[in-house]
Amino acid sequence: MRRPTAAGNWKMNGLRENFADIFLIDAASKHVNCDVILCVPDTLIKEMSERTNNIFTGSQNCHINKSGAFTGDISAEMIKDAGATHVIVGHSERRVNYNENNHQIREKANIALKNKLKAIVCIGETLTERETGVTLDIVKRQLVDSLPLEISGETIIVAYEPVWAIGTGLTPSIEQIKEVHDFIRIELENNFGEKIGQSINILYGGSMNAKNVNEISAIKNVDGGLVGGASLKADSFIPIINALSLD
Repeated sequence: MRRPTAAGNWKMNGLRENFADIFLIDAASKHVNCDVILCVPDTLIKEMSERTNNIFTGSQNCHINKSGAFTGDISAEMIKDAGATHVIVGHSERRVNYNENNHQIREKANIALKNKLKAIVCIGETLTERETGVTLDIVKRQLVDSLPLEISGETIIVAYEPVWAIGTGLTPSIEQIKEVHDFIRIELENNFGEKIGQSINILYGGSMNAKNVNEISAIKNVDGGLVGGASLKADSFIPIINALSLD
Protein backbone atom coordinates (compact mmCIF):
# COMPACT_ATOMS: atom_id res chain seq x y z
CA MET A 1 0.00 0.00 0.00
CA ARG A 2 1.29 3.43 -0.96
CA ARG A 3 0.95 5.92 1.87
CA PRO A 4 -0.64 9.23 0.77
CA THR A 5 1.69 12.21 0.59
CA ALA A 6 1.03 15.93 1.02
CA ALA A 7 4.07 17.85 -0.17
CA GLY A 8 4.16 21.63 0.15
CA ASN A 9 6.39 23.72 -2.11
CA TRP A 10 6.92 27.13 -0.54
CA LYS A 11 8.98 28.40 -3.49
CA MET A 12 10.65 31.75 -2.71
CA ASN A 13 8.44 32.42 0.28
CA GLY A 14 8.98 32.02 4.00
CA LEU A 15 10.79 33.75 6.84
CA ARG A 16 11.46 32.70 10.42
CA GLU A 17 8.27 34.52 11.40
CA ASN A 18 6.35 31.89 9.43
CA PHE A 19 7.27 29.14 11.88
CA ALA A 20 3.92 29.70 13.56
CA ASP A 21 2.30 28.06 10.52
CA ILE A 22 4.96 25.36 10.34
CA PHE A 23 4.32 24.42 13.97
CA LEU A 24 0.56 24.23 13.38
CA ILE A 25 1.11 22.01 10.33
CA ASP A 26 3.49 19.84 12.33
CA ALA A 27 0.99 19.42 15.17
CA ALA A 28 -1.84 18.60 12.76
CA SER A 29 0.31 15.94 11.08
CA LYS A 30 0.89 13.92 14.23
CA HIS A 31 -1.99 11.46 13.88
CA VAL A 32 -2.79 11.52 10.15
CA ASN A 33 -2.43 8.64 7.71
CA CYS A 34 -0.38 10.79 5.39
CA ASP A 35 3.28 11.72 4.93
CA VAL A 36 3.67 15.49 5.09
CA ILE A 37 6.64 17.20 3.46
CA LEU A 38 7.37 20.93 3.51
CA CYS A 39 9.91 22.04 0.92
CA VAL A 40 10.88 25.38 2.41
CA PRO A 41 13.58 27.90 1.46
CA ASP A 42 17.02 26.58 2.32
CA THR A 43 17.38 29.30 4.96
CA LEU A 44 14.73 27.51 7.05
CA ILE A 45 15.81 23.89 6.60
CA LYS A 46 18.07 23.51 9.62
CA GLU A 47 15.70 25.10 12.11
CA MET A 48 12.66 23.34 10.71
CA SER A 49 14.33 19.92 10.82
CA GLU A 50 15.34 20.51 14.44
CA ARG A 51 12.07 21.96 15.70
CA THR A 52 9.44 19.72 14.08
CA ASN A 53 8.57 16.12 14.88
CA ASN A 54 5.90 14.92 12.46
CA ILE A 55 6.75 16.33 9.05
CA PHE A 56 9.60 15.82 6.60
CA THR A 57 11.85 18.72 5.64
CA GLY A 58 12.57 19.27 1.96
CA SER A 59 14.57 21.55 -0.28
CA GLN A 60 13.40 22.84 -3.65
CA ASN A 61 16.47 22.20 -5.80
CA CYS A 62 20.06 20.98 -5.73
CA HIS A 63 23.14 21.25 -7.92
CA ILE A 64 24.34 18.35 -10.06
CA ASN A 65 27.82 18.55 -8.53
CA LYS A 66 28.99 17.64 -5.05
CA SER A 67 30.88 20.92 -4.57
CA GLY A 68 32.88 23.49 -6.50
CA ALA A 69 32.93 26.98 -7.94
CA PHE A 70 29.18 27.42 -8.35
CA THR A 71 28.40 30.70 -6.63
CA GLY A 72 24.90 30.84 -5.21
CA ASP A 73 24.13 27.14 -5.64
CA ILE A 74 23.64 24.45 -3.01
CA SER A 75 24.58 20.78 -3.20
CA ALA A 76 22.60 17.73 -2.17
CA GLU A 77 25.27 17.02 0.44
CA MET A 78 24.74 20.48 1.97
CA ILE A 79 20.98 20.02 1.96
CA LYS A 80 21.32 16.67 3.73
CA ASP A 81 23.80 18.16 6.18
CA ALA A 82 21.30 20.91 7.03
CA GLY A 83 18.73 18.28 8.02
CA ALA A 84 16.54 17.78 4.95
CA THR A 85 15.20 14.40 3.88
CA HIS A 86 13.66 15.32 0.50
CA VAL A 87 14.43 17.54 -2.49
CA ILE A 88 12.38 18.66 -5.48
CA VAL A 89 14.10 18.32 -8.86
CA GLY A 90 12.81 19.34 -12.27
CA HIS A 91 10.05 21.66 -11.15
CA SER A 92 8.53 23.37 -14.18
CA GLU A 93 9.75 26.75 -12.99
CA ARG A 94 13.31 25.39 -13.03
CA ARG A 95 12.77 23.83 -16.46
CA VAL A 96 11.32 27.03 -17.92
CA ASN A 97 13.18 29.83 -16.10
CA TYR A 98 16.58 28.12 -15.90
CA ASN A 99 16.39 25.95 -19.02
CA GLU A 100 16.95 22.75 -17.07
CA ASN A 101 16.70 19.68 -19.29
CA ASN A 102 15.87 16.06 -18.58
CA HIS A 103 19.54 15.05 -18.47
CA GLN A 104 20.34 17.64 -15.82
CA ILE A 105 17.30 16.63 -13.79
CA ARG A 106 18.37 12.99 -13.87
CA GLU A 107 21.82 14.04 -12.64
CA LYS A 108 20.23 16.00 -9.80
CA ALA A 109 18.04 13.05 -8.88
CA ASN A 110 21.06 10.75 -8.96
CA ILE A 111 23.12 12.92 -6.64
CA ALA A 112 20.13 13.36 -4.33
CA LEU A 113 19.83 9.58 -4.01
CA LYS A 114 23.58 9.25 -3.38
CA ASN A 115 23.13 11.61 -0.43
CA LYS A 116 20.14 9.68 0.96
CA LEU A 117 17.63 12.33 -0.07
CA LYS A 118 14.29 11.24 -1.51
CA ALA A 119 13.84 13.03 -4.84
CA ILE A 120 10.50 14.48 -5.92
CA VAL A 121 10.88 14.42 -9.71
CA CYS A 122 8.49 16.76 -11.54
CA ILE A 123 7.14 16.24 -15.04
CA GLY A 124 4.36 17.88 -17.03
CA GLU A 125 3.28 19.59 -20.22
CA THR A 126 2.79 23.22 -21.22
CA LEU A 127 -0.51 24.62 -22.48
CA THR A 128 0.74 24.51 -26.08
CA GLU A 129 1.73 20.86 -25.70
CA ARG A 130 -1.65 20.06 -24.18
CA GLU A 131 -3.52 21.85 -26.97
CA THR A 132 -1.50 20.15 -29.71
CA GLY A 133 -2.22 16.70 -28.28
CA VAL A 134 1.31 15.66 -27.34
CA THR A 135 0.86 15.54 -23.55
CA LEU A 136 1.53 11.82 -23.21
CA ASP A 137 4.55 11.99 -25.52
CA ILE A 138 6.05 14.81 -23.41
CA VAL A 139 5.30 13.05 -20.14
CA LYS A 140 6.83 9.79 -21.39
CA ARG A 141 10.02 11.47 -22.58
CA GLN A 142 10.41 13.45 -19.36
CA LEU A 143 9.75 10.35 -17.28
CA VAL A 144 12.21 8.13 -19.16
CA ASP A 145 14.97 10.74 -19.38
CA SER A 146 14.62 12.39 -15.95
CA LEU A 147 14.44 9.36 -13.64
CA PRO A 148 17.56 7.53 -12.45
CA LEU A 149 18.05 4.04 -13.84
CA GLU A 150 17.58 2.42 -10.44
CA ILE A 151 14.69 3.65 -8.32
CA SER A 152 12.10 2.49 -5.82
CA GLY A 153 9.24 3.87 -3.79
CA GLU A 154 11.75 4.51 -1.01
CA THR A 155 13.90 6.80 -3.13
CA ILE A 156 11.63 8.54 -5.67
CA ILE A 157 8.33 10.37 -5.82
CA VAL A 158 6.95 11.43 -9.20
CA ALA A 159 4.92 14.65 -9.36
CA TYR A 160 2.75 15.37 -12.39
CA GLU A 161 2.34 19.11 -12.73
CA PRO A 162 0.54 20.40 -15.81
CA VAL A 163 2.54 23.58 -16.27
CA TRP A 164 -0.49 25.54 -17.46
CA ALA A 165 -2.33 24.83 -14.19
CA ILE A 166 0.38 26.01 -11.79
CA GLY A 167 -0.53 29.23 -10.03
CA THR A 168 -3.25 29.99 -12.57
CA GLY A 169 -6.23 28.58 -10.71
CA LEU A 170 -6.92 26.40 -13.75
CA THR A 171 -7.38 22.70 -13.10
CA PRO A 172 -7.44 19.88 -15.66
CA SER A 173 -10.59 17.82 -15.82
CA ILE A 174 -10.81 14.66 -13.75
CA GLU A 175 -10.56 12.67 -16.99
CA GLN A 176 -7.37 14.50 -18.01
CA ILE A 177 -5.72 13.93 -14.62
CA LYS A 178 -6.76 10.27 -14.62
CA GLU A 179 -5.42 9.71 -18.12
CA VAL A 180 -1.97 11.07 -17.28
CA HIS A 181 -1.65 9.42 -13.87
CA ASP A 182 -2.70 6.04 -15.28
CA PHE A 183 -0.21 6.51 -18.11
CA ILE A 184 2.61 7.34 -15.67
CA ARG A 185 1.84 4.22 -13.63
CA ILE A 186 1.97 2.03 -16.72
CA GLU A 187 5.25 3.61 -17.84
CA LEU A 188 6.78 3.11 -14.40
CA GLU A 189 5.80 -0.56 -14.49
CA ASN A 190 7.06 -1.00 -18.04
CA ASN A 191 10.43 0.59 -17.26
CA PHE A 192 11.09 -0.64 -13.72
CA GLY A 193 8.87 -3.68 -13.25
CA GLU A 194 5.45 -4.04 -11.70
CA LYS A 195 6.61 -4.21 -8.09
CA ILE A 196 8.70 -1.04 -8.26
CA GLY A 197 6.20 0.71 -10.53
CA GLN A 198 3.44 0.08 -8.01
CA SER A 199 5.58 1.27 -5.08
CA ILE A 200 6.16 4.80 -6.33
CA ASN A 201 3.86 7.61 -5.27
CA ILE A 202 2.52 9.80 -8.07
CA LEU A 203 1.49 13.23 -6.82
CA TYR A 204 -0.75 15.70 -8.61
CA GLY A 205 0.78 19.17 -8.75
CA GLY A 206 -1.49 21.66 -10.46
CA SER A 207 -3.35 24.07 -8.19
CA MET A 208 -4.57 21.53 -5.64
CA ASN A 209 -6.52 23.19 -2.83
CA ALA A 210 -9.04 22.43 -0.11
CA LYS A 211 -11.94 22.73 -2.55
CA ASN A 212 -10.74 20.23 -5.14
CA VAL A 213 -8.57 17.86 -3.09
CA ASN A 214 -11.32 15.32 -2.38
CA GLU A 215 -12.29 14.96 -6.02
CA ILE A 216 -8.71 14.80 -7.28
CA SER A 217 -7.41 12.46 -4.59
CA ALA A 218 -10.24 10.01 -5.32
CA ILE A 219 -8.72 9.33 -8.74
CA LYS A 220 -6.89 6.02 -9.00
CA ASN A 221 -3.11 6.48 -9.11
CA VAL A 222 -3.25 9.92 -7.49
CA ASP A 223 -1.31 9.33 -4.30
CA GLY A 224 -1.35 12.87 -2.96
CA GLY A 225 -0.41 16.36 -4.01
CA LEU A 226 2.50 18.70 -4.60
CA VAL A 227 0.89 21.87 -3.32
CA GLY A 228 2.09 25.41 -3.96
CA GLY A 229 0.36 28.49 -2.58
CA ALA A 230 -2.11 26.55 -0.45
CA SER A 231 0.77 25.06 1.57
CA LEU A 232 2.01 28.43 2.84
CA LYS A 233 -0.64 28.77 5.52
CA ALA A 234 -1.76 26.21 8.04
CA ASP A 235 -5.44 27.01 7.58
CA SER A 236 -5.28 26.18 3.87
CA PHE A 237 -2.81 23.26 3.98
CA ILE A 238 -4.17 21.32 6.96
CA PRO A 239 -7.53 20.62 5.23
CA ILE A 240 -5.59 19.15 2.29
CA ILE A 241 -3.53 16.97 4.64
CA ASN A 242 -6.69 15.78 6.39
CA ALA A 243 -8.44 15.02 3.10
CA LEU A 244 -5.50 13.01 1.77
CA SER A 245 -5.27 11.16 5.06
CA LEU A 246 -8.77 9.79 4.61
CA ASP A 247 -7.96 8.05 1.32
